[in-house]
Amino acid sequence: MNYRLTLQYDGTDFHGWQMQEGRRTVQGELTRVLSLLEGEPVIVHGAGRTDAGVHAEAQVASFRLRRQITPERLRGALNGNLDWDVRAIEVEVAPEEFHARFSARSKTYVYRIFNAPFISPFWRRYALHEARPVDLERMRQAARFFLGTHDWTAFSAAQTEARSRVRTVTELEIEERWSMRGRGRLIEIKITANGFLRYMVRSIVGTLLEIGRGEMELETPRRALLTGKRELVGATAPAHGLTLVHVDYAETMAGWASAGAAAGDDDD
Repeated sequence: MNYRLTLQYDGTDFHGWQMQEGRRTVQGELTRVLSLLEGEPVIVHGAGRTDAGVHAEAQVASFRLRRQITPERLRGALNGNLDWDVRAIEVEVAPEEFHARFSARSKTYVYRIFNAPFISPFWRRYALHEARPVDLERMRQAARFFLGTHDWTAFSAAQTEARSRVRTVTELEIEERWSMRGRGRLIEIKITANGFLRYMVRSIVGTLLEIGRGEMELETPRRALLTGKRELVGATAPAHGLTLVHVDYAETMAGWASAGAAAGDDDD
């Protein structure tokens, strides 16, 4: 039976999503527990391969089990055997064709920045501390260059498994709010695309921050996209401010097929 799992995790103590010999990863923990429940090895597929330190509010995974078990019992068994920093939120039986990675149409990440002279202990693990003033209007003006379909070579890691570095960004919003819990200004940069390359979101954020601090010209991101020159891009923002918040899936098989072609070779 094919299952779809929605999970959350605090990425601080994980070496990312993907299994690595001798290192604790989210995929590795899920594989360990599911294989224990099944009594034989289970292969787990994730919607995106988040890096070390990156969090997830709604990561999606898929896997097959021979054992007949209801979604409710399976969720309980998973949470009873996983450590506190990863939790199964929802488990459901999925169509046989469903694949967490290849069926995805788009993904949404949010990067959080705590913009105050101090960093609240409640945000220390989940937001970048930026004590300097940041001009959000300048950042929003520059953000328009990132929308649309581009070659993201300048904003991605030099080494990648992706066959193409072309991706389409459909949404990039920069909002601020007062965090009652942290007692400070919280900036949230939300980005949605049909796929992401490794370090892509964090490079975009680093670039926008330099623009917000007045350290980079507004037109520089456009030049970086056109030329592919990494030296035009801001410093890659730290991983702990980044969270995967949503994965969108097509409702039809036709949609799954077209989405897989766009997002199937991601290296988030």
